Amino acid sequence: MSTPVTVPMVGKIVAVNVKAGDKVKENDQVATLEAMKMEMPVVAPLSGTVQEIKVKPGDEVTPETVLMIIG
Repeated sequence: MSTPVTVPMVGKIVAVNVKAGDKVKENDQVATLEAMKMEMPVVAPLSGTVQEIKVKPGDEVTPETVLMIIG
């Protein structure tokens, strides 16, 4: 089963900490979001393997934006 990783609010991606093929554990930081002049970690919602990265640093995102897929 593949699970999308999203963000809770509008912002800009400042870092992507993983690449496709990386194994992550639930709550590992996978990216950093800048919103309201603060940087917030984006964490993996489950343990698994990063299947696909859909954003890069500098991308503007909304809560509907899928950052990556973990399966």
